[in-house]
Amino acid sequence: MTFDADHRPRLADMRYLSVETPMGLEGMLEARPRGPRTTDPAMLADRVGYDAGFLGDFQVPWPVARGTLAPDILVVADGNRLDYLHFSVTMSVSRRMAAYVGVNIDGSATVKIGRTSDRWSLDGRIAPEQQIGEELYAGNGLDRGHLVRREDPNWGPDAQIANDDTFHFTNCAPQMSGFNQRTWLGLESYLLDNTRRWRERITVFSGPIFHEDDLLYRGIQLPTAYWKVVAFLDDDGKPSATAYMIDQVRELATLEAVFGAFKTYQRSIRQIERLTNIDFGELVKFDGFSNEEAATGTRIEAELRSPSDIRV
Repeated sequence: MTFDADHRPRLADMRYLSVETPMGLEGMLEARPRGPRTTDPAMLADRVGYDAGFLGDFQVPWPVARGTLAPDILVVADGNRLDYLHFSVTMSVSRRMAAYVGVNIDGSATVKIGRTSDRWSLDGRIAPEQQIGEELYAGNGLDRGHLVRREDPNWGPDAQIANDDTFHFTNCAPQMSGFNQRTWLGLESYLLDNTRRWRERITVFSGPIFHEDDLLYRGIQLPTAYWKVVAFLDDDGKPSATAYMIDQVRELATLEAVFGAFKTYQRSIRQIERLTNIDFGELVKFDGFSNEEAATGTRIEAELRSPSDIRV
């Protein structure tokens, strides 16, 4: 058999494939599942979420939305939060993403689970249009950022379930690649690695900071900053709390996967409350930064260049 080297196939030369199968190709396409991957609500019905009594006598209630955020909170069957194993999520209606999340971490019962998949799912307990799916993250420098870090709820006999629960888009927020993979990850690793020093248990709240002028991208406003509030018992067994914030303003201007000099700050819980309209209740009393601000009348913050800069 010889081939004409001068003839290179063009689109007009190509034909559609005709395949004879028991179903036929058309039937196969019709049988393929349509729409995004969604978790059946029945599979999540018995989840035990965030526990306010996780730190014993140091009660840490679920935060409360105030001011303009209050009417923006999505009401679900169990109130104002979606429960997963060892963590919970409160959703923003207007942003279609979490307003804040909270997780209990037990360092004494941690189970190491490898990251074998990045398959994210919608939560079937709420409507698809009430959450952001894969359409935001395709073909750009945005990461699907876990608000509750994947490893944090992975403790106890059902750690694999907790791990899988973190891969719901309700626990996902758009973060630039460098932000998600370097600076914020360093802080999260430090907090998780030190759960044994902090009497083995900590509670962590996280979320985005929403501004009215946040960049609109593919119909979604992208948060420019994120925060964390941590509650724990210190080395003397006394209640303590700290807060942190990081921004990605410069990187969002280009939506490129750049690894810039993200700045992370330790800040007061008072400031996080002011920026987010989220009330953390009694936690403010156990935060040294907040107490210093109340005493001096000045805003207190400290840039974190390494974990050794963290004050607790």
